Amino acid sequence: MSSAVNDPAPAQPSPGANVDAAAARALLGALRDSLETVIRGKREALDLVLAACAAGGHVLLEDMPGTGKTTLARSLAQAIGCDFKRIQFTPDLLPGDIIGNSVFNQQTGQFRFRRGPIFTNILIADEINRASPRTQSALLEALAEQQVSVEGRTRPLNAPFLCIATQNPVDLHGTYPLPEASLDRFAVKLSLGYAPESDERALVQRGEAPGALAAVATPAQIVALQVAVSRVIIEDSVADYIVRLIRATRQHPSVRTGVSTRGAQHLARLARARALARGRDFVVPDDVQGLAVPVLAHRLMLDTRARYAGADRVAIVREIVAAVALPR
Repeated sequence: MSSAVNDPAPAQPSPGANVDAAAARALLGALRDSLETVIRGKREALDLVLAACAAGGHVLLEDMPGTGKTTLARSLAQAIGCDFKRIQFTPDLLPGDIIGNSVFNQQTGQFRFRRGPIFTNILIADEINRASPRTQSALLEALAEQQVSVEGRTRPLNAPFLCIATQNPVDLHGTYPLPEASLDRFAVKLSLGYAPESDERALVQRGEAPGALAAVATPAQIVALQVAVSRVIIEDSVADYIVRLIRATRQHPSVRTGVSTRGAQHLARLARARALARGRDFVVPDDVQGLAVPVLAHRLMLDTRARYAGADRVAIVREIVAAVALPR
């Protein structure tokens, strides 16, 4: 009778040295400066992606083709000096194509688990909404718990692990909208958009693909950075402000389902990361306000009347931020 052979667990980086606020600011600044040599004129978007990485969250990019989504993911992996993989989502993609499956070895008479591309540090899930809901669901456990369960065994993913998923906002033929459970697992949703005219001209004049970036950080430093983010202080008044914002989304007349508790946790983690990026070990209300739209808007489910009336999720979040009183 054949038996299964399990592959070894992915190697995890050794914990790096403790990262204080000044070191975190310098590290994130170096990463952003490196990425800006490739992704021009998109500092705000780069800061959001780096904040998600530091907070251990994931990114959903909704953008036109050819705006640099894959380049961003690949360049970030190069700047960190870590592994990178890309999955092109298609209607015939299966869960096993993402997380892996067992392969029978005729010579040994045993099954051996072959890890899928999700076992990486930075994964780009390209056009995620082209795969069936069954295949999309293969990512749920990975995005929420940094692990996958296959054939009765739980397997940890590499650390750090960041998923950057993309979807095309115009070509909807043959797509499956992401369900709310999937959307809720992405820390931020954003768009790169087209480069400013001067930067686009420079890209045209360059005439060739950018070269590989030199690593300015290590996976161990990113893991240490994520630990440092978890230690950033959120005072009671700021925590109460976050909760009031979240509860206001659930009470808005145009919203059928507001932001979940997971969304509140993502907002808090991203605010911690932004504070650290600005050299502080405590969160202020401005950190929360600046992240409200990219963290909260994609989590809102509008009621039918508001949706057909053209209500906008971004406008609703901005309205709520303006209405909820700041901490005293």
